[in-house]
Amino acid sequence: MSAAVPPAAADPVPPEAPLSAGRPPATPAQLLARLAALGIASETVEHPPLFTVADSKALRGTLPGGHAKNLFLKPKPPGPYLLVVLEEDRQVSINALLRAAGIPRGRFASAEELWAELGVRPGSVTPFGLVNAVPGRVRVLIDRALLEAGRVHFHPLVNTATTGLAPAGLWRFLEALGHAPERLDPDLAAAAAE
Repeated sequence: MSAAVPPAAADPVPPEAPLSAGRPPATPAQLLARLAALGIASETVEHPPLFTVADSKALRGTLPGGHAKNLFLKPKPPGPYLLVVLEEDRQVSINALLRAAGIPRGRFASAEELWAELGVRPGSVTPFGLVNAVPGRVRVLIDRALLEAGRVHFHPLVNTATTGLAPAGLWRFLEALGHAPERLDPDLAAAAAE
């Protein structure tokens, strides 16, 4: 990974409208500008594209703090999509996660659904994608272990960079966007599945 990269000049923040209405998704520069406007300190480093947790571990070097894997799920029966933000080494079944969220069944959302709701491509799923989501259309559940870390790291809408910030800053950012993040204890979800 390269050294810290300062945020690019701020682009105008996109209006609140669904991506399906033809609004372009936020850019990484717009995302970082929103964080800065809220007074949320963050640092971003650029790197080659990362598609998996294994890719990230091989390239990350020393970025202390929590690192995540992000799952974007579509519930059945239809309801809000579910973005589950897990500690990168967490092993929990999708069905256990769905049940812990009070959803009887579900599946991974398609690449088209991911783009329409979060404005990101597969390999770039991130809670920062909620900058593009209409409040109420996506529930976000965040692993307790990440919320207890000193710092957390996520892709800033693209998988060629990583942005680190305090968990409280992430929580505040999501609330400022009109989302209601939920704390998830995956250990309880896994125990309930047994």
